[in-house]
Amino acid sequence: MTEFRLAGPGDAAALQPLVHRAYRGDSARAGWTHEADLLDGQRIDAADLEGLIADPTQVVIVAEASGAAVGCVQVSDRGGGLAYLGMLTVDPMLQGSGLGRALIDEAERVAKDRFGADRMEMTVIVQRTELIDWYVRRGYALTGERRPFPATDPRFGLPKRDDLEFMVLGRAI
Repeated sequence: MTEFRLAGPGDAAALQPLVHRAYRGDSARAGWTHEADLLDGQRIDAADLEGLIADPTQVVIVAEASGAAVGCVQVSDRGGGLAYLGMLTVDPMLQGSGLGRALIDEAERVAKDRFGADRMEMTVIVQRTELIDWYVRRGYALTGERRPFPATDPRFGLPKRDDLEFMVLGRAI
């Protein structure tokens, strides 16, 4: 049985390798949502993750099964009823199990309850069309807005191509 809780001090050390495994490197290829073909390097480091966890305008929700972290998602309060969903992470061996859907549901619940949000947005690298399609099937819509990828900031990874940018998706919650 999967349980959800908010991350606290000390969780970054366990969550950072999980996020990396799901997004980057050969371990990510076990799942279908990876960025390994688009980016090298880290997805997030432990210090930045600790900062997210400590920031009162953000939460990191942890999914645990049998006492181990198997997924997480970040929710940020953007003000004016808008929340941001980011860093949706599911252990590559559990992708396709419904955990991603459950994390989105929990993220939307927390966004409403904690931040008073009535809308959620996210960004996805435009080349990740299968992931964009998955979010659309979850009720998110393309907004038509695109945002630049921070290609010169190694904290977000090392691009393998020079045409990366984000597509913005959103929905009422």
